Amino acid sequence: MQRPVSIAIAQRPGKEQSSSEAEPRGPGQLRKSRMGFSFFASRAAARFLQDIRRPSSAGVSTAALLLTAASGGGIVAYADSARAEEAPEPPPRKKKVVVLGTGWAGTSFLKNLDSSRYEVKVISPRNYFAFTPLLPSVTCGTVEARSVVEPIRRMFEKKGKDVAYYEAECFKIDPTKKAVHCRSAVGTNLDGNGDFMLDYDYLVVALGATVNTFNTPGVMEHCHFLKEVEDAQKIRKSVIDCFERASIPNISEEEKRKILHFVIIGGGPTGVEFAAELHDFLVEDLVKLYPAIAQFVKITIIQSGEHILNTFDQRIAVFAESKFQRDGIELSTGFRVIKVSDDSITVKCKSSGVETLVPYGMAIWSAGIGTRPVITDFMNQVGQGKRRALATNEWLRVPECDSVYAIGDCSSISQRKIMEDISTIFKVADKDNSGTLTLKEINDVLEDICIRYPQVELYMKSMHMVDIADLIKGGVGDSNKESMVVNIEEFKKALCHVDSQVKTVPATAQVVSISIEYIG
Repeated sequence: MQRPVSIAIAQRPGKEQSSSEAEPRGPGQLRKSRMGFSFFASRAAARFLQDIRRPSSAGVSTAALLLTAASGGGIVAYADSARAEEAPEPPPRKKKVVVLGTGWAGTSFLKNLDSSRYEVKVISPRNYFAFTPLLPSVTCGTVEARSVVEPIRRMFEKKGKDVAYYEAECFKIDPTKKAVHCRSAVGTNLDGNGDFMLDYDYLVVALGATVNTFNTPGVMEHCHFLKEVEDAQKIRKSVIDCFERASIPNISEEEKRKILHFVIIGGGPTGVEFAAELHDFLVEDLVKLYPAIAQFVKITIIQSGEHILNTFDQRIAVFAESKFQRDGIELSTGFRVIKVSDDSITVKCKSSGVETLVPYGMAIWSAGIGTRPVITDFMNQVGQGKRRALATNEWLRVPECDSVYAIGDCSSISQRKIMEDISTIFKVADKDNSGTLTLKEINDVLEDICIRYPQVELYMKSMHMVDIADLIKGGVGDSNKESMVVNIEEFKKALCHVDSQVKTVPATAQVVSISIEYIG
């Protein structure tokens, strides 16, 4: 806080005189004197304020101004400010977090991110989030397309997130320069090409996957897919078109059977869900609207494996197969599609090698997911060129790039096996260096083990074990739980089968949402 300004009237030394002795001044002299004083006063005030704002190195700002009037007198103005308060340091620069994608993985991550701590930017050609589990329902009109999408900007607004979104597509990731190259389809820069670049401190790759056709001829030209909302709307229109075509007069029964034959290639979650929705749509709605051709409707699922839903629990697969058989949905398992034309699908039996033509009216390809070109290019840069998905550690970090994380369908988690670290685990647990572990010592590190190696808990559940003592008994045989003591070899024997529970989890929305919690 500054001290009050003191102003003193001073005269030229040796020229003291009283007011009665002062020479009289005329109006002109007074006006000139006042003009001169005003000029100098304004200049002095500006200099004074400038000095006040600019404290000296000692922290004290002192300004002394001497104004000499035309009469020979002067004004000395001075001000001493108290020690100026030190200016607060600017806040530290926020780390830049760039998120690629607005699917399940990207939006789940953004919902859990404290955007006040980071400068967050999102890149995606799709400015909305789609609830993909309901896409099969959109194909049949059970749910409208507008009901399964949420604008991404509105999501940020509802959550109070300070996030910048750019509707563009990332076509290159440069981990060396920590930058992503993007291309906008809705706007152009000064060069007219719509390309721009963003640098990052942390990059979260959540680009998802594309359709994997396995280079099968004719798939891209003649099959429908079910990855986006637009795909579901196209399928819905195609189903109606098939019924309308089959209703045209002078169409033979054989042709009607072909037109109303709906073939689903792939017995995974997408294919099974779509088959169930399509069956309900045909039986409950379309058959009533087209009763004359209801008898010609047929749904077939072609699966290369011996069972559908082979990435799920076997009990789920058995239940789904029995349900489809009751509903009249044909399951062709053990067949591989080798070619698709405009009116038939060529399949090959894996056991006999015999090829068969399957006529169809509409075909939906849901046989798997593939890698996007930008991910393929990035994997080549980080030494993962031979993989089908971007490998991460259990914390979802790309091993070759500490500042890059990958989540969702574009990545796969390389879970470390417990037997690779069994000696280290034993040494950490053996706090008294006795060379043996008691049950209490094992329980003390059990929580950390289960976090680092989740397959331990999965194995115990699959084997219906109540606690860790039941697991250790496999290495030492039947013994009293309280007095149980194991050495390194017995500890290895007890845990040697745990890594058998390390499996690649299915690429479902639920798995993606859960995996977000491990980013740290």
